[in-house]
Amino acid sequence: MQREEITLQTLTDNEDIQVGYSDNDIVIIDSIQEFAEVSAARMSMNAIAICMQGKVQGTLNGQVMELHKNQVAIIPQNVVITDLMISPDFNLKAMFLTNRILQSFLREKMSVWNDVVYVRRLHVVTMDDIELQFYSNFYEMLSLSFDKKINYPFRTDVIQSLLRAAILGLCGALKQRMLTDDVPHDTYTANNHFQRFLDLLHSIDVKHRTVEWYASELCISPKYLSTICKKQSGKTANEWITEHVLEDIRYYLKQTDYSIKQICDLLGFPNPSFFGKYVKEHFGQTPAYFRHH
Repeated sequence: MQREEITLQTLTDNEDIQVGYSDNDIVIIDSIQEFAEVSAARMSMNAIAICMQGKVQGTLNGQVMELHKNQVAIIPQNVVITDLMISPDFNLKAMFLTNRILQSFLREKMSVWNDVVYVRRLHVVTMDDIELQFYSNFYEMLSLSFDKKINYPFRTDVIQSLLRAAILGLCGALKQRMLTDDVPHDTYTANNHFQRFLDLLHSIDVKHRTVEWYASELCISPKYLSTICKKQSGKTANEWITEHVLEDIRYYLKQTDYSIKQICDLLGFPNPSFFGKYVKEHFGQTPAYFRHH
């Protein structure tokens, strides 16, 4: 089966998709009707989609999902979507986000997102009238920001701030549902080690550690930790660790006045030279250059 990779580039290059906004980390669109012609697709980003009317059915990593009017689909990166069927009147609003920007938006609240999409595998949420009004108002504000005829400074900052507020609101609603939903305990038993790994990763300040260190803290073998991470999320334990380390580096370099040496110490790197090589390897720039550009 031929599988299409859904990336930032494929979304923005598709003339049949109405793109409201796009940058290196975000695409906001008004229609994915074109995806009905795709037999299989792999999401290279995270997606949040609100069904405005009609319905769509598909299979996500082997799990059948239906999305109806006033429901939100929450789809993490690396999910494979197959067997799409879309009704003729289907309409939705959606945003696609890279892991980098999602972590930047959520920071310590990223654990809520991970719990929902990777551990509980809650991919469809029904919104009530108040929540619908909340997100409709956000979209109207975003639409005004998209208008390129209106020239004002800090456009990207404004759009990202609005998106961050909307996603934080969604995570708050998801957390509330997790507190009130009566879900059988057995549902989560098999995922306990993966959840503990994510909790540990989010709770410690020094994340730049080996897979062996994390496995030791969890009292499991490194091989088993990597296996359950790959099975639950499509990413290895090392990829999870690296993503979080890079986001911490980005935050401290861009959002604080700490010196390079201080950041190096805070994040657990042995010395500034090693830290510099790590940043250069992953960002293609020195820490000082990355901070000011």
